[in-house]
Amino acid sequence: MTDKLIIFDTTLRDGEQSPGASMTREEKIRIAKVLERMKVDIIEAGFPIASPGDFESVKAVADSIKDSTVCGLARALDKDIDRAGEALKGANSSRIHTFIATSPIHMEKKLRMTPDQVIEQAVAAVKRARQHTDNVEFSPEDAGRSELDFLCRVIEAVIDAGASTINIPDTVGYNIPHQFGQLIHNLLEKIPNSDKAVFSVHCHNDLGLAVANSLSAVLQGARQVECTINGLGERAGNAALEEVVMAVRTRQDVFSCDSSLDTTQIVPASRVVAGITGFPVQPNKAIVGANAFAHESGIHQDGVLKNRETYEIMLAEDVGWKENHIILGKHSGRNALKSRLKDLGIEFKSEESLNQAFARFKELADKKHEIFDDDLQALVSETVSAKHEHIKLVSLKVCSETGETPMASLHLMVDGKEKSASSRGSGPVDAAFKAIESIVNSEAELKLYSVNNITSGTDAQGDVTVRLEQSDRIVNGQGADTDIVIASARSYINALNKLIQANERAHPQL
Repeated sequence: MTDKLIIFDTTLRDGEQSPGASMTREEKIRIAKVLERMKVDIIEAGFPIASPGDFESVKAVADSIKDSTVCGLARALDKDIDRAGEALKGANSSRIHTFIATSPIHMEKKLRMTPDQVIEQAVAAVKRARQHTDNVEFSPEDAGRSELDFLCRVIEAVIDAGASTINIPDTVGYNIPHQFGQLIHNLLEKIPNSDKAVFSVHCHNDLGLAVANSLSAVLQGARQVECTINGLGERAGNAALEEVVMAVRTRQDVFSCDSSLDTTQIVPASRVVAGITGFPVQPNKAIVGANAFAHESGIHQDGVLKNRETYEIMLAEDVGWKENHIILGKHSGRNALKSRLKDLGIEFKSEESLNQAFARFKELADKKHEIFDDDLQALVSETVSAKHEHIKLVSLKVCSETGETPMASLHLMVDGKEKSASSRGSGPVDAAFKAIESIVNSEAELKLYSVNNITSGTDAQGDVTVRLEQSDRIVNGQGADTDIVIASARSYINALNKLIQANERAHPQL
């Protein structure tokens, strides 16, 4: 019998901790729906105590998701746990994930607690969480640098208190695969009641070893992996869901377990997360990168043509790669758009939202003869963002010619009032950004400007990502258009709108 490998996705919580990756409630629901469609077992929706916005997002996901378990994170504090329990009330299946640090440096320098006090608080937290749900997960933060004997004491105590999942995080990405796998082996061997809980791992990628550490732990008996779409996450990121799942699925000769994920949804999920967060996937990224199944070498091409298995260890179709079919054009109707979006896993809650998307679709169809699925994903992202606009682009005119300084003139709608400005810059994009700033005066610092083509061809939409920093708050903005300058202006305005909406958050680190 093959054991079940539980997939715990934390894109909405740990993934959101990537600088600039903050998501709105609607964006979180959209990603959660994609994860549910992929048959992810556990969706960690957020950290409810962090802010009112986080609480509402977790609650909205809990109310929307029916097939996956929805999880909320909480420190080992009564107020955190009760807030998480409140947010998860509407879930079909809920889990509270509580944690406290157990490494000597964290206990001494951060918590300023004795080991006995840490055990006492951990046990009390699990018991408190059990008042809200029978499904409680406990994490000893910085387990990778904790003393083994103390780790065993804490875990044995919280299992006795009712924790059904024990997560071992490599919080700072410090571990090496054989070392981390041995830690899991030792815990399962030494803890008397280890058979009463599922052991999980949560690995960070600071040394590029998050997936390797996770797989090493699975080989030693861990049966839950905490991961994110595209490896998104704090600092260098987390273990990439797509890599963990496909490594286990492809190497069933090595692993005695497998997930129940619908892997054909991996690429669509990757694109949705990349689109919402503004973190494009590198072309050579395993599984979901544009070059993952591409063959440039003549020797490789010859081999694949003769027998695919000469150079491919899995089918591209099995992870969701398929030809990017032309699906719609300017003569397509509203129902055709609605039907195709539904096929892509996108449904609107209201007719008004669908009408807005259709209006944007028609506008795009006038500029671009052939509209692809990726165009639609970008279109939906823009439609969702438009609901929260304090600043809107009304019109933009740029002038750029050899030997002359580029000039941009634009009209913005700022909280219902139209404002105009013109500015010169080193290029048309720079001029447009300076014109916007002359109106809004955000004093935000531009940290990143990135352009990617959504589809191929000279009429392809440009997908522009802008990262702004303002008072230690970092956000990403996105804009798409067949005109790169307009896309750039939209992305800058989108980032400004996010800065206006932003709630201060106190994210934990696991």
